[in-house]
Amino acid sequence: MLTDLFTPSVQHSLDLAGIFVFAISGALLAVRKNFDVFGMAVLAEATALGGGLIRDLIIGAVPPAAFTDLGYFITPLVATVIVFFLHPEVERITKAVNAFDAAGLGLFCVAGTVKAHSHGLGLTFAATLGLTTAVGGGVLRDVLAHEVPNLLRWDRDLYAVPAMVGSTMAALLIHYDALNVTTSMISAATAFVLRLLAMRYNWRAPRAWHRRSAATEDPATGSGAV
Repeated sequence: MLTDLFTPSVQHSLDLAGIFVFAISGALLAVRKNFDVFGMAVLAEATALGGGLIRDLIIGAVPPAAFTDLGYFITPLVATVIVFFLHPEVERITKAVNAFDAAGLGLFCVAGTVKAHSHGLGLTFAATLGLTTAVGGGVLRDVLAHEVPNLLRWDRDLYAVPAMVGSTMAALLIHYDALNVTTSMISAATAFVLRLLAMRYNWRAPRAWHRRSAATEDPATGSGAV
């Protein structure tokens, strides 16, 4: 497990950092949707903890970590308070927030893969839950906000694919008994860099082959998983 690779304090700090930046994105979406402070808190909590909660319930790690560590619950509320009072300033540093979000994506996809495998899942399903850990909260956020989830929209930069790459790398490292602090961070960094490049160069996943439609494409209903 990652707890065997990092000291408990370092692992806890990494978890809280990822939770915080995911919570910021949830609270910002709530502001854009004109939600009240309670709605902001709900979206922040769902975004930050949703992926890990789904993973823990699937692997039977109950009660989930989100309900056993007060820091995990409080951190999204802190993010909510910051966005509540300073959302114009936070919006102005969206690029920085997106960069931290990419870092959280990388950390969570690796951590989720390793935790799932440590609870007895095969490598394929462990990597799948690593992906779920990284993107599950964002899906819950979008559903609660009545949005088409970003990773299902053709007009969004690659998000799930970088997490998938990081999860797969972690699974392969486990298979070859090569997972350690250095290699786990390389896996997380790979997902992080791929996400940054996708944002920088607007990389998107391909849609259906030979798709022939003269109709104007509607971003809200377009297809294609990213």
